[in-house]
Amino acid sequence: MGIIRSSFSFLSGTVCGIYIAQNYNVPNIKTLGHCAVSMAKQLEEKYRKPKNRDDV
Repeated sequence: MGIIRSSFSFLSGTVCGIYIAQNYNVPNIKTLGHCAVSMAKQLEEKYRKPKNRDDV
């Protein structure tokens, strides 16, 4: 009885997640993360201070 009680929230969350993913237009998190990282890199390159020759 203890293993069922302790894993109930995990199992119900999994079932609800599968249902939502199949019936609604849920964005792909991996694609969104990759897009966010690439946009952050572009912003960093755009606003980066130029290096001085004396610092190197």
